[in-house]
Amino acid sequence: MSDSSPAPTPRRARVRAPELIGKGGWLNTGGRQYTLADLRGRIVVLDFWTFCCINCLHVLDELRELEAKHRDTLVIIGVHSPKFVHEAEHQAVVDAVERYGVEHPVLDDPELATWKQYAVRAWPTLVVIDPEGYVVAQHAGEGHAHAIEKLVEELEAEHAAKGTLRRGDGPYVPPEPEPTTLRFPGKALRLPSGTFLVSDTTRHQLVELAEDGESVVRRIGSGERGFTDGGPEAATFNEPQGLALLDDGAVVVADTVNHALRRLDPATGEVTTLAGTGRQWMQGEAASGPAREVSLSSPWDVAWWQGRVWIAMAGVHQLWTYDPADGRVSVAAGTTNEGLVDGPGEQAWFAQPSGLAATEDRLWLADSETSALRWVDPDGQVHTAVGTGLFDFGHRDGAAEQALFQHPLGVTALPDGSVAIADTYNHALRRYDPATDEVTTLATDLREPSDAVLAGEDIVVVESARHRLTRLRLPEEAVRVEAVAHRTQRAATEVAPGRLHLDVIFQAPAGQKLDTRYGPSTRLLVSATPPELLLKGDGAGTDLARDLELNPAVTEGVLHVSAMAASCDDDPANEYPACHVHQQDWGVPLRLTERGTDRLALVLAGMDVPPAPLG
Repeated sequence: MSDSSPAPTPRRARVRAPELIGKGGWLNTGGRQYTLADLRGRIVVLDFWTFCCINCLHVLDELRELEAKHRDTLVIIGVHSPKFVHEAEHQAVVDAVERYGVEHPVLDDPELATWKQYAVRAWPTLVVIDPEGYVVAQHAGEGHAHAIEKLVEELEAEHAAKGTLRRGDGPYVPPEPEPTTLRFPGKALRLPSGTFLVSDTTRHQLVELAEDGESVVRRIGSGERGFTDGGPEAATFNEPQGLALLDDGAVVVADTVNHALRRLDPATGEVTTLAGTGRQWMQGEAASGPAREVSLSSPWDVAWWQGRVWIAMAGVHQLWTYDPADGRVSVAAGTTNEGLVDGPGEQAWFAQPSGLAATEDRLWLADSETSALRWVDPDGQVHTAVGTGLFDFGHRDGAAEQALFQHPLGVTALPDGSVAIADTYNHALRRYDPATDEVTTLATDLREPSDAVLAGEDIVVVESARHRLTRLRLPEEAVRVEAVAHRTQRAATEVAPGRLHLDVIFQAPAGQKLDTRYGPSTRLLVSATPPELLLKGDGAGTDLARDLELNPAVTEGVLHVSAMAASCDDDPANEYPACHVHQQDWGVPLRLTERGTDRLALVLAGMDVPPAPLG
């Protein structure tokens, strides 16, 4: 297809955008159902996301400024594409849209129909559609907001000149606010006074509730999204989550979207900042040092263990620590690779650790994306009690080696040495007993439980999606449930055994180039589950293309690919060019078949198009 008028920018590859289809329909549109034709004349960014995914939540935050700045020309549409069974429930998507402050239309696509039409391979993926309905760019992972803004500005100028740009109000219609005491609370802590401190996540506050777990004693934080220290009315948070009590009576708060640790003085309500810069940590930055000078990445929970604050750093799949004695932070375990690998802390892999609980000899953690319960011993070794990997989940009791959870977010140490698990997407409270190595179910019909705290002989559960604390008597007998097992519903990519050419596509944004001043600006890490799937080609390197050799004796598995590229402004006159890191992790299910492809293309940024001209 050719343009009738000259474009002010170089011609870019374009393919017709497939229609937007989703069985769950549209949210945040006042009930209206949209087609691409309704959006013609606007620049559209499709954000393929799922609400369990921390990288997707990072991108939601990255897009806020872009959304506000170009509100009259740009329409962002979230295409919700579930990984877990629970995420295919329409009400769960409705809840997530409010929980994470999504202020644009969302298409609920529980059967991944639009995901398949756009050949998406990873959460999150961003697709840019021009005002004439053509796909002009695709980006996987985080760190692309700057590149997309440049492209939006180019498209605005190009289509304004052609007369194909339509300005005006977008299709977003905010939902009516609900008058509940709490709104999607995240974590809770029982204070020495017997009251409960709750992170009221969606309202960006901490709320102290009386011993009944219902009556409000006070609110801490203005309720506006922000990063300000001060008294209880002036301080601001940004989707706070985990809470831990220090020896001096202060409370440490995991201020998740501010990428910070905050300190609350319960006596005065004064809030100060302990750690973090307010910016998200990116690959290549310092991972230890004075706490206020080192960036963090979505700290989700905190626990006091062995004289330090341990941090579930969900955003980079690691455990960090903060030492109040010297005011420093450092990495304690995890490589930043996402998956389930046990062993010494520096070699272990985690997948979005989201809940912590300390006993004398173990730090328990809920590793949400692998639906696993794991623990760290005093020597720093990482162990797995329940869970097998990124794609297996369900609700099954019995021997730990075959038991299943579904995206648990919380863990609580019980008096008898066992632990309770907030099995979030199964709407259940589960129990693991190390003495018997057995998993049982304590309670069901809890709506997205995300944490629990002990109160005498009771356990008080944070029912996040019912916006309340729920008190249960710790039962002597476990509840029996029907056992179910699931695998992530993404279809496997059929590949031929033997040589497979892996090609990670990265095109630097307009006006930028790869930053090679200090060596290679790209990084590629490849591994597989099971490891025997790869005969050659695993490990780290700097080239974004690599030839792999697949083992014909292994019929299916998962290829783990982690890619990073750094690009900087291409202006020789600028001594300090602005640089941006683009990064993404893929877990690609593979099925080996003689008719399969011998090339696997993963788009980090740009377009994977055939060399022949379009038209």
